[in-house]
Amino acid sequence: MDRVNCSDVLVVGGGLAGIVTALEALRAGRSVTLVDRDARERFGGLALWAFGGMALIGTPLQARMKIPDTPEIALRDWRRFGELSDTDYWPLQWARYYVERSRTEVYDWLVSHGLKFMPAVNWVERGLQGEGNGLPRYHVLWGTSRALTRTLIAAVRAADSRGRLTLLHRHRITALETSGGAISGAVGVNEETGGEARFAAPLIVLAMGGINGGHEEARANWVKGRPLPHSMLNGAHPFADGKLHHWAADALGAQVTHAGEMWNYAAGIPHPFPHFEGHGLSTIPCKSALWLNHKGERIGPQPLVTGFDTHELCQRVAAQERPYTWHLLNWRIAAREFAISGAEHNPRIRDMQMLAFVKETLLGNHRLVRQMQRECRHFLVDATLAGLAAKMNALAGTDDIEPPTLKATVEAFDANFANGDKLHNDDQIRRILHARQWRPDRLRTCKPAPLQKHGAGPYIAIQMQLITRKSLGGLQTDLQSRALDAAGRPISGLYCVGEAAGFGGGGASGKRSLEGTFLPGCILTARAAVRSM
Repeated sequence: MDRVNCSDVLVVGGGLAGIVTALEALRAGRSVTLVDRDARERFGGLALWAFGGMALIGTPLQARMKIPDTPEIALRDWRRFGELSDTDYWPLQWARYYVERSRTEVYDWLVSHGLKFMPAVNWVERGLQGEGNGLPRYHVLWGTSRALTRTLIAAVRAADSRGRLTLLHRHRITALETSGGAISGAVGVNEETGGEARFAAPLIVLAMGGINGGHEEARANWVKGRPLPHSMLNGAHPFADGKLHHWAADALGAQVTHAGEMWNYAAGIPHPFPHFEGHGLSTIPCKSALWLNHKGERIGPQPLVTGFDTHELCQRVAAQERPYTWHLLNWRIAAREFAISGAEHNPRIRDMQMLAFVKETLLGNHRLVRQMQRECRHFLVDATLAGLAAKMNALAGTDDIEPPTLKATVEAFDANFANGDKLHNDDQIRRILHARQWRPDRLRTCKPAPLQKHGAGPYIAIQMQLITRKSLGGLQTDLQSRALDAAGRPISGLYCVGEAAGFGGGGASGKRSLEGTFLPGCILTARAAVRSM
């Protein structure tokens, strides 16, 4: 048995929420043990690989772009889009906390660490009927979330004076211990040696991520009545298995709430070089692509268009007859609009190559399109629609797509332009034109045109699947990030932050996120926990 490790604070999980907790606790003069299940080189969890988008309210960047945002406007959008009810007491409290403090406790705090944001605010999740983000709020970190993670890890090491930090990788906490009704420590496993590890600490912060890193847990919590796809890709962390959530609930009376609410994405592709079984990449679907069913027919009657309501997209994709859908586009569209979320496939932003980023934005990201053509078998390219249909059938192992059907689908869309660009009557085109009114979106969205436009080829088809990503529910917490029991009382010494707490209150987002609320939610809940301590 390993010796007992003693510290003032035990942090369980090495993602962003755990790192911020450790940093703030060290700065407050506490000794900290941070236990992370992953390998040393993957310290940082999902944040190390994330894109770095953040929903922030009332920032100098918004003011510079003349966006008149306020916490009151943001809370209205948040509550309406998330469908939060009056009975969602703690989620509503955390939603208000977020919109009121995201400027000072996230934006200003990150800038004080030398981090920068890109000089444009994007407008995402507008809602199908305008009930989402009423204003642009999506700020992108220059350097992606990888710069954020590495900067804060460096800050943690700098804050470690007199050896007050113990950092343990490849360790898994299996149970917590109590004494006299209060938290006193934890028991875990050293996954490299198989030996037991014991920890003594009067304060424990659970920062182990969500509960949908495995499909078994995700399916077990799926909201009844919502369509459940036959198969999904995994875009969450594979160690986010929910076991500590269940342990805290069963042994300590902690409350897991809104467990069925998840922030999944409708357009995932298998990772060409997977880090774990079932690993998927979340694409940022092209607004101008036609979203088709397994037969090559356009999904409707309301066409699927990204950027308005991801929750709705996921449900409609999950309800399809097959566990996959198709995006049909051409090279012109892909070069302008196709993107993959995360640091890995955004090297210009990740590596802070501004000139190269501007060039690809203005001239098209042909590099990424060619990369996907080489590496991804689900990314199909052909000079003709008939040839593309044959490749789609070969990939799917079916004869579902008949070339005349695919051709008819394209010609029905292209007919909108037969009499010029003033006489079209298509909801996808209307949404694209609306998105292009905002300059940052216009740079990344093609002007509507026929798919068979001369010189725009070749044609591209991408086979897409639903991909899991974030848990919107979690352990219920108060505004001090203290875990609560069934009576609403704090469990002495136990805190919960980040995704493990549903980003605050056990489900601050409700049914939908305004997008970009996850990284700031980790920071806000972690800083609140340490202030409480």
